[in-house]
Amino acid sequence: MSFAERVRPIVAALAVVAATACATRAEEANDYPTSARAEYVYGCMKANGETRQSIEQCSCSIDVVASIVPYERYVTAETALSMSQVRGNLGTQFRTSEQANTAVNDLRRAQAEAEVRCF
Repeated sequence: MSFAERVRPIVAALAVVAATACATRAEEANDYPTSARAEYVYGCMKANGETRQSIEQCSCSIDVVASIVPYERYVTAETALSMSQVRGNLGTQFRTSEQANTAVNDLRRAQAEAEVRCF
């Protein structure tokens, strides 16, 4: 048995492992539903002008955010931001919650990174 014949199965196995790892990363980066991505881009465009360029930049921005913050964490941050605007005790709970503040800070860091990369 030649060296090439002995190495061929090993190379094939490594190729399968690499392909699986790449597919898993792609799934993780695409765990945001289309409606959440569309809502983000819509809000981003309202804040940055409704031009073709802003579509490109805002689409890039949500892709960067999605690559950094898992969707569950994104939902937590968005909920905390929304609920913190409520007056009274309920809003105070969201403004002072350690978990909510950490999620919001993670989202803000991801958005800052997206701004550097996309705008």
